[in-house]
Amino acid sequence: MRLISVSTLALSLALLSAVDHSAQANSGEATPFMTVRGRTAQPIGHHDFCMRFSAECTAHSAGNPRAMLTTDRWNALVEVNNAVNTAIRPETDEQLFGKPEYWAYPTKAGDCEDFVLLKRRMLIDRGWPVGGLLITVVRQENGDGHAVLTVLTDRGDLVLDNLDPHITLWNGTPYRYLKRQSSRDSGEWVSIDDERAAPAVGSLHN
Repeated sequence: MRLISVSTLALSLALLSAVDHSAQANSGEATPFMTVRGRTAQPIGHHDFCMRFSAECTAHSAGNPRAMLTTDRWNALVEVNNAVNTAIRPETDEQLFGKPEYWAYPTKAGDCEDFVLLKRRMLIDRGWPVGGLLITVVRQENGDGHAVLTVLTDRGDLVLDNLDPHITLWNGTPYRYLKRQSSRDSGEWVSIDDERAAPAVGSLHN
């Protein structure tokens, strides 16, 4: 997994700012901030996870959960994303646990939800607001379900993904966004209104 240089970090911050201003100026385009609707069904894997780790699913957030995306915080996102993507070996729940769906904190191997859980915990340990670190369910271009971590910032909703070493604004990914954790209650889920045009086939990073 390649590391991102300081010059690239500065460029990325500039690009994020440019995307933010561009989206505000063109209201007809998808903005860097997702639009969420009402409550929706909690994924069965998350429900089971909450039964085992109840404290993870009872956090309530008040006020604005968006973090100001300073250079230090951007560096922290890059570091955590690279560390987890490099240290954890992708394996399915069937391979690891003999079950079709089982969310857990990985130590050596895990599937997409496990990558998300570990990144979320590491960022919480670094002081990021719980309400701004949201497990998110998406659909890949091939129709398969997938999970990513959405990080709410003042520059937009960023995505940390085990399939891509780059940290990207949500509207710059090829996924169809379905639902994510509520920013107010870590045990609740809300639907995502993804009105973007269908992504081009073959644009998924491998």
